[in-house]
Amino acid sequence: MNIRIGNGYDIHRLVEGRPLILAGIEIEHTLGLLGHSDADVLTHAIMDAMLGALSLGDIGLYFPPSDQQWAGADSLMLLQQVHQMISERGWRIGNIDSVVVAERPKLKPHIAAMRDRLAQVLKIAPEQIGIKATTNEKLGPVGREEGIAAYAVTLLER
Repeated sequence: MNIRIGNGYDIHRLVEGRPLILAGIEIEHTLGLLGHSDADVLTHAIMDAMLGALSLGDIGLYFPPSDQQWAGADSLMLLQQVHQMISERGWRIGNIDSVVVAERPKLKPHIAAMRDRLAQVLKIAPEQIGIKATTNEKLGPVGREEGIAAYAVTLLER
């Protein structure tokens, strides 16, 4: 069996007047993530991990913020396109593991819905997706609640 591993990272600033979307799930919060698309940091980190596993660059190469067609884009739609790219090359997802780093809101109540939504889009079992949530212990920009970050690792199999 042929396997490849990729990792991804993303961070977006928290601002007023934007929805907070993680893994395609809108989470009630007073602040949302700022970005050219819907700023879904978790989905962005997963896409970068998938692309990185096959040395295909990062999401900025395919969905540049300078291109207006991606303004306000649904990151799950972009994830479907990245998934199609790896599938066309003969690869499938073995598993995804990820961490979302945020002081607030508490994400534990949303993790099952987030896993289910990603699994639906990627056509894999929810058990193939790990999502953990942690804080930054009030350290740095995430700790000061200026943003939310996400890390992801993906195993691809051929």
